[in-house]
This record gives sequence, C-alpha cells and structure tokens, in this order.
Amino acid sequence: MELYLLLHSVVMHAIAALVILVYIPICVPVRLLARAFVKPRTKEDLRGKVVLITGASSGIGEELAYQYAKEGACLALVARREQALKSVAAAALKRGAPDVLVFPADVTDAEQSRRAVEETVAHFGKLNHLVANAGIWSSCSFDQVTNITGFNKLMDVNFWGSVYPTYYALPHLKASRGKLVVSCSAAGTVATSRMAFYNASKAAQLRFYETLRTELGSEVGITILTAGYVESEITKGKGIQKGGEVAVNEEARDAQIGVFPVGRVETLCERALEGIRNGDWYVTWPSLYRPMQLIACLAPEVLTWISYAMYKQEAAKGSRPLGQRILEATGAKKLFPPSLLHPVVKTE
Repeated sequence: MELYLLLHSVVMHAIAALVILVYIPICVPVRLLARAFVKPRTKEDLRGKVVLITGASSGIGEELAYQYAKEGACLALVARREQALKSVAAAALKRGAPDVLVFPADVTDAEQSRRAVEETVAHFGKLNHLVANAGIWSSCSFDQVTNITGFNKLMDVNFWGSVYPTYYALPHLKASRGKLVVSCSAAGTVATSRMAFYNASKAAQLRFYETLRTELGSEVGITILTAGYVESEITKGKGIQKGGEVAVNEEARDAQIGVFPVGRVETLCERALEGIRNGDWYVTWPSLYRPMQLIACLAPEVLTWISYAMYKQEAAKGSRPLGQRILEATGAKKLFPPSLLHPVVKTE
C-alpha cells in the first residue's frame, strides 16, 4: 500500500510540474494571440431566450435583468419582495424585454424554487438560462458573534438558494442546451477577515458549480461570476449583524470595504453578459481581484498577513480597523458610487 501511495504521489507531482512548466507557458500566449488576431467567437443571440433570475429585485440581479432585456430576452424574475420585482419588471419591459413574469418566492425553500421554475416553463414553454443570484452578506469578526444560529441564513441563501433552483431547472436547461449563471464572489477564494461565514458560503457555492461543470460537460454551460465589491444592497451595508438580525450597518460596511474601490454595477453586468454570451467559465471584475486570487493560491501567508494587518486593529477596545481609518483619513469614501453615499434599501 505504501508503494502504491508513493506511485500516485509521484504521478500527481509530475502532472503538476507539466501543467506549470509546459501547459501554462503555452496556453497563456496562445490565448492572448487568439484574442488579438483570431476572429471572435459567435456570441449567443439572446433574442427570445427565456432567462430566470433569482434575487432579481435589486443589485446585480436587477441590473442583469436590464442587460438581458436590452438583448431581447424574456424574463422570469424571482425574489421575496413583490413590489420591488414589479418595478424591475416594468423597467425591463421599457428596455426591450418582450415579456416578463414576476414570481415572488423564497429560494431557500425547495418547494418555492420548484414552483418558480415550473411556472416559468409553463408560461414561456422553455428555459434557456438560470441566473442563480440571490445572496446575503455578513461582516463581523467570529468572536464578536452573539447569536451563532442566526448565521444559518447565510448558507441557506447563498448555497441552498442557488442549489434548489438549479436542481429543478437542470432538466429544462439540458433540453435547451442552456446555461447556468452563478453570482458567486471573489470571497469564495480570497479569505478576508470579518467575513468567515460569507466566505465559507461562497466557497461552498463555487466548489458546487465547479463540480457540476465536470459532471455536465458541454450539456449545460456554466459561467461563474466572481465579483469583488460592486454596488448592491451588500455594499450599502445590508447584512446579518453579530446578533443574527438582518439590518443596514454602514459602519460595518466601511470597516469591511476600507481602501478597496467599489465598482459600478452596470459595468459588472455588462462584462458579465459579455462573458455569458461568449461561454466564459469565469467573469472576475473589478480586475484587481484576479491577482488577489492568484496570491491566495500561491502565497496564502501573504494574504493572511495583509488581512490581519488591515482588520485586526479593531480587537483593541475602541479602535477601528486600519483600512477604515485610511478610508476616513484620505477621504476616499467620496469615491464610492453615489448610491452608497446615501443608501436606500428596497422594502415591501
């Protein structure tokens, strides 16, 4: 058995060496040359396609609905807030969507997810894209938590809230040779302080869909959005607080974002739709998060040290994280998108 294990270890190390020394040096310049000189791939025509979007009442889900609408796609919008959904639906129709179905539902409930998918197919006769976008945030150190069970909701929304709709949509997506679009996060690979539960839920989501890609092959395309900080209710400060309740906390938001820039949601979703139509596996934006993911993979100790330095100062009583103090001292908060400076969170 020891010899058998040693043999496999040698083989795997040899494969890794070949990937690093041969495959990567060849594939990277080939991709760059292909982008520069080879005729672009035919982009998917979205006219008449049926797209179901969860978490469609605000943020990334809302903006993706508008981007799909401009391309002539039919939409099924799912979220808990019915009035907010109706407002998004009306705006999507004005932007060019031929038809929009509004379906209020909580995707953390398997039965409601099933009904949302079945109602969509019954209404439109097919399903081409599922955008699993529903999500929730939290920002506090683990040792500050006063109600540990209150954070179950993070996994329910961020993981199961994607898996349930996917389960029921998959047969229809296979029939249409459609696509799964997953609104994940750079947090799935970059372990930043104060977001232990959020990071864990996004890592679970990321690994689930990467595994699903290996199972589906070319039957259903999967594009995973690993966005950084962009305009949304999350960056307006809405999330699960240390006591387990959901509330808007701008102070916690500022402590978390610190010196990092916040991107415009329109730009993210334009890039996202471009990647979706091209069949890209991943879309990461703002682009500064790409090298962060590389550092997390190759030099995790560097990322750990930076994260500790930027956030641990709040452990001293009365102090604030270094990133937040830099944000305030430099006045960089004025560079936040306007929607974050005077945040309005939609309610029923």
